[in-house]
Amino acid sequence: MKVVEKQGATRPLAEYASEIKGDTIVVTDHGHPVAALVPLENADLETVALSTNPQFMRLIERSRAALRAEGGITAADMRKRIQ
Repeated sequence: MKVVEKQGATRPLAEYASEIKGDTIVVTDHGHPVAALVPLENADLETVALSTNPQFMRLIERSRAALRAEGGITAADMRKRIQ
């Protein structure tokens, strides 16, 4: 992980992005993390947008909690139900 202080981050974003190569670059403001450049593999814009959307993540967590509390059904059972 590389840390860059915001006030010292004077190069173009493209230069920082080209340095990622499997590592993360964290941008700090007076030592406190405020942003990060992270490598993305097998992700499209929709995946990134949804995974950073707090409302969507709350929906996913509610679904996971319901699954833990109530259980679920197998994929095979679901296919039977919809055929």
